[in-house]
Amino acid sequence: MIVNETPKIDLRNLRLKDYQELKVSMIKSYQKMPEEYWSKDEIRNLVNKFPEGQFCIEIDNKIAGCALAIIIDSKKFDENHTYEEIIGGENFSTHTSNGDVLYGIDVFIHPEYRGMRLGRRLYEARKELCEQLNLKSIAFGGRIPNYAKYAKELTPKKYIEKVKLQEIHDPVLSFQLSNDFHVKKVIKGYLPGDAESKEYAVLMEWNNIYYTKTKKLIDTPKTVVRLGLVQWQMRLFRDYESLVSQIEFFVDAVSDYQSDFILFPELFNAPLMAEFNHLNEPEAIRGLSTYTERLLETFQDFAITYNINIVTGSMPMVIGEHMYNVGFLCRRDGTYERYEKLHITPAEETAWGMKGGSKLQTFDTDCGKVGVLICYDIEFPEVSRILAEEGMNILFVPFMTDTQNGYSRVKICAQARAVENECYVAIAGSVGNLPKVNNMDIQYAQSAVLTPSDFAFPVNGIKAEATPNTESTLLVDVDLDLLKELHNFGSVRNMKDRRKDLYSLKKKK
Repeated sequence: MIVNETPKIDLRNLRLKDYQELKVSMIKSYQKMPEEYWSKDEIRNLVNKFPEGQFCIEIDNKIAGCALAIIIDSKKFDENHTYEEIIGGENFSTHTSNGDVLYGIDVFIHPEYRGMRLGRRLYEARKELCEQLNLKSIAFGGRIPNYAKYAKELTPKKYIEKVKLQEIHDPVLSFQLSNDFHVKKVIKGYLPGDAESKEYAVLMEWNNIYYTKTKKLIDTPKTVVRLGLVQWQMRLFRDYESLVSQIEFFVDAVSDYQSDFILFPELFNAPLMAEFNHLNEPEAIRGLSTYTERLLETFQDFAITYNINIVTGSMPMVIGEHMYNVGFLCRRDGTYERYEKLHITPAEETAWGMKGGSKLQTFDTDCGKVGVLICYDIEFPEVSRILAEEGMNILFVPFMTDTQNGYSRVKICAQARAVENECYVAIAGSVGNLPKVNNMDIQYAQSAVLTPSDFAFPVNGIKAEATPNTESTLLVDVDLDLLKELHNFGSVRNMKDRRKDLYSLKKKK
């Protein structure tokens, strides 16, 4: 007699080492679009960013189903979002541990295991996680794959009503309704190319009745951020301590106005090259680089002492055998990260032998995501677009230009980046003359905070700017909520209206 063995079912968190088996299951599940399965890099990003939110079900040690999710801040998204907007690209830049909604981005069951109520198990796991994390709800955009059969005779609203009354069966919507989810909104254009759903989706939601809204008196995300820009006077200093005293003066002054950030210019520490002026230019810049580690420690101390996030401009730094132009974001909590100039000008390469860096990323701060591009980098639109796709709201640009021509290139390009990426751009440079330092003779700058161009912003796209070629500080408040309003309801919406069906932009690994 043959005895049917009961299958062994195991629900657990997904691991990266599951990928090859997961891929096979995905391809089987996506039979009508087998090329749409998740890449290994995408699964790696999900597992690294939010491991507890990725579930899989094993049956007899084979992956039979999977549920993927991120946490979003619902205040940042309009209900008429698209799938691409909500996931934030392959890096899932929209995921935030400070969010309030668990957003489901995929659920699938291998065809061989359908009918075993595995989908319900995955959703129960999601609900339990939602309660554990004290999130207010689970949401997702659900396809309505049977709608194409009824589109000529029924509007999406009528179709949903008939599914609710069980007069029509929809494999996705019928399941969700029976699983305590309710319809919140119909979204048009949610998943371009979804012919079965006629590109419609239903925004579904399950409310966590145990959710308790916490009062955040400290570390509440800021909506209005104060920026302090230093328009630095190039002059000779008696010694290293004198330069540090001048740095501290500006940090102290700007922090007195409760600024959240202070931005210094590119290579603002060039006066220290005077002691190396007897050397050739490559040796002189290497001499200047010996101060970089000390300056980093100084900036870290100032960030904590004066309770301000410091964007240190840039300094030369030897990494391995090569010279790079780098800077640091020193947060007021004591942590720091390095950014690098990616595009080296011909003069930097020939005079100093500098190399372009390879670090391109946004940085999380207590005021949201920011980016930093050094001078020439702002003239390459692809770079800032990648940062914008990762969720950047403020872009800092420390620069150094000797002529008005060079300055105009920086400013004009920075204004364009603010418009096309729907973000604020803060630029800060040095002014004056620097005798006895080769290749650093004259400086020209007019530091500024630049904005998108729409009704909520200045008509010329300039929030504020300093007096040209005069040492000064610039203190400016920027409202991040205005960017959200622009993104969803602006006269034009550059980030939303891109033709991704014709072109795409991708950061190399």
